[in-house]
Amino acid sequence: MSNNEVLEQVPLELVPLELVPLDRGPIEQKKAAFVAVVGRPSAGKSTLVNSLCGAKVAIVSPVPQTTRNAIRGMVNRNEGQLVFVDTPGQHLSERKLNKKLMDVAGRAVGEAELVLYVLDASRHPGAEEEAIAGRLTASVGRMVVVINKMDKSGADEGSIREFLNANLPALDASRIFPISALKNEGTDAVLQCLFAMAKPGEAFYPEEYYTDQDLNFRIAEIIREKAINRLREELPHSLYVDVADAELRDGDTKLWVRAFIVTERESQKGMVVGKGGAMIKAIREAAQKDLNRIFDWKVELDLRVKTAGDWRHNDTTLRRLIDR
Repeated sequence: MSNNEVLEQVPLELVPLELVPLDRGPIEQKKAAFVAVVGRPSAGKSTLVNSLCGAKVAIVSPVPQTTRNAIRGMVNRNEGQLVFVDTPGQHLSERKLNKKLMDVAGRAVGEAELVLYVLDASRHPGAEEEAIAGRLTASVGRMVVVINKMDKSGADEGSIREFLNANLPALDASRIFPISALKNEGTDAVLQCLFAMAKPGEAFYPEEYYTDQDLNFRIAEIIREKAINRLREELPHSLYVDVADAELRDGDTKLWVRAFIVTERESQKGMVVGKGGAMIKAIREAAQKDLNRIFDWKVELDLRVKTAGDWRHNDTTLRRLIDR
């Protein structure tokens, strides 16, 4: 009997197999990093974070100093995970609230592995921009720069590059990217650069996360966005939003929320309410519409107005609103 005939009579699972090592090449490690997003007020930081994350992470308004907290948004790709930390706009001010916001931004830069510096191509750099660049000099080795708003008429990339050459001469020119955050143009190259600079590491959050904000904070921020966009000529910085109650109803299909827009003075309440309640109704409807897009539940919003005198100078209130 031939060898082949013998093998044909042996059960397949008993036939010895020669183990040949497979050359799969080097195993690519996942990367992870926190990225502090910094820049002047209204440079487009929040719009950029939302664009990079592909979802509404931070509220957006043309009013400077809209962002009051370190807002985290995640980007998950095959390369790994980047956690973007949107920070309040850095500017020159001695007011207690503004100094508190500056502390938030400075702390984020100190704690992050990478820094994403956003400049506005439609505004000429001035003393405020020079001050920011000066504070970021020590971070230039872990920095990526974007020249934002290239879609706007009057955008001047050349003057921004001259500013960077003069104020951050050690910055690698290959890490400067002209973009439009609003139109999501040029942002993929920014992500590629950041992932290339990030170090190997485990993801900080599960892959399905795009933000870690808690429920009440997200609701309050959406309401505040709708309020300041409608009241920006009157009192954008004189209000905050307090979510008093949030509960699931109707078999966990509806989210009922009672929230208060809080003003500094009694005289400001009338501006928020509007003639015949028209203003607060418009704010409520716009916020409810946005919240219904974000959450899986049907949101029912009960929105009211109250006063907390001189809250911008109250340390306890500022800690509660900003240090979270």
